[in-house]
Amino acid sequence: MRVLLRTAVPQTPAQVMAGFTRELFLALAPPFPKLKLRRFDGCRTGDVVEIELDTLVKKLSWTSLITDDGVLPDGTHFFVDEGRILPPPLRYWQHRHLLEPGPNGGCLIVDNLEYRTASRLLDVLIYPAMWAQFAWRRPIYRRWFGRK
Repeated sequence: MRVLLRTAVPQTPAQVMAGFTRELFLALAPPFPKLKLRRFDGCRTGDVVEIELDTLVKKLSWTSLITDDGVLPDGTHFFVDEGRILPPPLRYWQHRHLLEPGPNGGCLIVDNLEYRTASRLLDVLIYPAMWAQFAWRRPIYRRWFGRK
């Protein structure tokens, strides 16, 4: 299943890429499930991010590997994180972060993620929660990258 969200901000793609820090990662965390950041290497190929999700019933581990990063010929900066250890019911996770050149020197932050569970029906059923988790980021991106 694919979730695609776009958020326009006034900073350049290079400035936004430089702003993808541990602090931003923590600021983007939704209120539930509670997130504990165990490791954050960064957003470059080979970096690892490890989190623990506290669902109040159980603590779940999530480890992602940054499998690619770079700059495309059109000036789009990007990095890709792929789930290596995923909490149930997820079985596959790939999140492409695209920072596309926008109008007037700004940037369009594109969260392009693909996920799968054990069944297509469950993929569809959890889509609203997945969409909401990433829609939550939009006002945070606007505040974080709101000034040139």
